Amino acid sequence: MLIDCDVHPAPTDDYYRYFLPQRWREHFLTFGARARQPFTSLPNYQPMSPFSGMRLDAISADGSYPGSSLTQMREQLLDRYDMTHAIMLPLMRGPDERHSAFGAALVTATNDWQAQVWCTPEPRLRASIHITLEDTQAAIKEIENRAGDRRFAQVMIMPRGLEPLGRRRYWPILEACASNRLPVAIHQNGTAGHPSTGGGNPSFYCEAHATYPQSSEALVTSLVIEGVFEHLPDLRIVLVESGFAWLPSLTWRLDKHYKRLRQEVPHLKRLPSEYIREHIWLTTQPIEEPERPDDLLATCEWIGWDRLMFSTDYPHWDFDDPGYAFKVPLTDQQRRMVFFENARSFYDF
Repeated sequence: MLIDCDVHPAPTDDYYRYFLPQRWREHFLTFGARARQPFTSLPNYQPMSPFSGMRLDAISADGSYPGSSLTQMREQLLDRYDMTHAIMLPLMRGPDERHSAFGAALVTATNDWQAQVWCTPEPRLRASIHITLEDTQAAIKEIENRAGDRRFAQVMIMPRGLEPLGRRRYWPILEACASNRLPVAIHQNGTAGHPSTGGGNPSFYCEAHATYPQSSEALVTSLVIEGVFEHLPDLRIVLVESGFAWLPSLTWRLDKHYKRLRQEVPHLKRLPSEYIREHIWLTTQPIEEPERPDDLLATCEWIGWDRLMFSTDYPHWDFDDPGYAFKVPLTDQQRRMVFFENARSFYDF
């Protein structure tokens, strides 16, 4: 009884040959890809190896990139832990492409690749709809085309866009998600070139890894204060791979400032904490490990056991094994909720 809410499949080298139309395949081979902002094709820290950030045992026997083998994913993840479902979030180019039509073709190819290569032969896997956030028409078209396909569980949006996600320019995309009853997964990191910190790009991988919650804090603040949840009462958001212990302090601060500055935001009818409690879910990885284990239980209690969903982050190096992820004992009910029931309800499985 286990659902993994964060798995990263990777393409093989011949991915574009089969899933891009001839025109765009030739375009890619001739002109390559161009990111919307500089440096987004580069890591924000010095890579440690050709497979930086990955489990070395996930490298395929033929040397292919970790996460590119369905057979290996079954052996190391699905079968080993007897998973009911696993939600895929591919970290691939397309959303950040400067050439908007080419970017739309790339995300369509990614979605076709997920459905045909992964979900059709392995029904336990569910895909995430890749979209081009800065091309509204193309994004809505992709959402509408995939909405009736049960192989797709959610819409995937990368943070750090050209503007904060709560801005009205993005509302039509969020409206399409809500009207099609598709939750939105926002995976940490991003593709727009903005740094993870408020003061610029970090120097070290250790530094970058610790700043992931900052992007999620800015994103939640934007969605709440701009009035997205007041406008879209059915919108559901899951924050992926940014931990969760940061949420209580952010919520307390938002409530405090709202009570003093509510005249500036009359479109909000409730406390920020109420919107957050109703619309925000979180995945567990990378799970916090405080010195006093009971502090983790208190944090989960405050957030709500019904808002946390287990994730492994396979095949990354900081993979969370479901048998060891929580360093504190959970009750049977808490374990069922976090490892299975919350995700089953959230994704309507």
